[in-house]
Amino acid sequence: MKNKKDFGRGRVRKNFEKKDFGRKDFGKLPQRLDAKRVLIEEVNLNSKERALIIGVVNRIIQTGGPTIFAVTDGTGSLSLKGFLKAGERAYPEINEGDVVKAVVTVGEYQGEIEGEISSIKKLDEAEKDEFLKNLSALEKEKAKVNPPEFLVKSPILSKLRDRFIEGATQIRLAIIQNRPIIVRHHNDADGYSSGFSLERAIIPLIEKHHSSLKAPWEFFLRAPSQAPYYEIDDSIRDMANSLRNVAKFSNKMPLILIADNGSTPEDLMGIKQGKVHGADFIVIDHHAYDKDVITPEVLVHINPFLVEEDGSHFSAGMLCSEFARFINPEVENIKQIPAMAGFADRIELGNPKIMEDYLKIAKEEGYSKELLSDIALVIDYVSAKVRFMEAREYIEVLFGEPRKRQKELVSLMAPYIRELDRKGLSIGKSNAKQEKVGKVILQSIEIEETFPGFGFFPKPGRSVSLIHENYQKEKNVTSLVTAGVMSTAITLRATDGANFSFHELLKFIDKKSPESFVAGGGHKNAGSLTFLPYKKDEVIKLLKEFLKNR
Repeated sequence: MKNKKDFGRGRVRKNFEKKDFGRKDFGKLPQRLDAKRVLIEEVNLNSKERALIIGVVNRIIQTGGPTIFAVTDGTGSLSLKGFLKAGERAYPEINEGDVVKAVVTVGEYQGEIEGEISSIKKLDEAEKDEFLKNLSALEKEKAKVNPPEFLVKSPILSKLRDRFIEGATQIRLAIIQNRPIIVRHHNDADGYSSGFSLERAIIPLIEKHHSSLKAPWEFFLRAPSQAPYYEIDDSIRDMANSLRNVAKFSNKMPLILIADNGSTPEDLMGIKQGKVHGADFIVIDHHAYDKDVITPEVLVHINPFLVEEDGSHFSAGMLCSEFARFINPEVENIKQIPAMAGFADRIELGNPKIMEDYLKIAKEEGYSKELLSDIALVIDYVSAKVRFMEAREYIEVLFGEPRKRQKELVSLMAPYIRELDRKGLSIGKSNAKQEKVGKVILQSIEIEETFPGFGFFPKPGRSVSLIHENYQKEKNVTSLVTAGVMSTAITLRATDGANFSFHELLKFIDKKSPESFVAGGGHKNAGSLTFLPYKKDEVIKLLKEFLKNR
């Protein structure tokens, strides 16, 4: 297509062209065939002559006017328009799954390049089989990844390189095969950094493949997940919407990318439920787990813990920013994101060198540490307000599209949000209680009794972090655990000096009180666990026992 760069051309494409589909005598058509064979990626509005298109019909859409045949040849997708009279099915002998050759006149409708059919005919079974065989080879060739160098040097990235290549290949293949892609990410700054990086890489490839700026609205969705895992509620919603699109529009079932979530047993049911309906999954995460139950269920699993590295030393937003460059080597406006995501997830505490390297790159893009921290602050606030909305255009502004408006928005909102944080901290301090448990100071706060209800900012997790960090600074303590207690959950933060382990705590409580049905997720020094409401006091008692024994 016009001014389009290659999406992976190679030797297979040359062989594909040599099959002479339509270039020589390929059977007689009822109308004129004085047109040159053109691959769909070569179609553009400057075409002076009629074009001969050969491809497989993925969808047929009957409008109130023409009949639309969505055709792909492995190099791109093109809508072919047939018209008899308003609302009447044109070329009823053509069905989905047929391989056709069509003579078309190239035009444009509402910003999308399309072909108006002069003649169209199905290939016979032998010709169809040969075409599909070559189509499969071409798709695989075009999906191949030319691995870039990482933005920074890191043993974590080096060990994950092969997983990056495989994951990027699967995503590129899904785009080529007209398969919808859903990105599910955690509803915080690191999660949004992950989702936006993937979005920036994938959407341009979808636009190029379909020669349409509107195609991403049909073939791409990014949606935040409120829970720190891919919960069954989200999975059911994703499958219900996808199955509807299959029935209504003949879409394929999606490839779902789970970012900043996905690696724990809590994710397993949602993933398995999606697989039952024909969805596939790729996970990009940095959270710890006791046992890897996810890798056997997904196409690709990317997590530092899989290669014996610590996920608290690399955030999901950092991983996804690097991963995005494997998906699309021409991806733009993401080089500042790893530093922002890292600051949002406090990676500098465990991996200061990598943060220095990413911050240097961000500064070259015009982003200071203070600006990046302010952007992360605003994203945390906005995530609490948009909740389940995709809010694609608003999120683009937050991430610097355009950058002038981003800076205006952040300079306006960051002071306002910092004031909300100060208010939240004051409220939290007023009802926080401290006690010595063994060698650890346990600071606790009853969230629901202390803060206003739904919609209050800072959110419980952020409130606990603010109170935890403030007490460290005020009292100069090095062995501190802070617990934000709710009726069915506890959010925890701990210092390195506390010798804490969130996952060992989960196992301890589950062993001592299996009827509490504790569950949760997080890192070594931070996490959230849930339990049955009537077991709240028992869980708190076991938390203290766990700390005392440490």
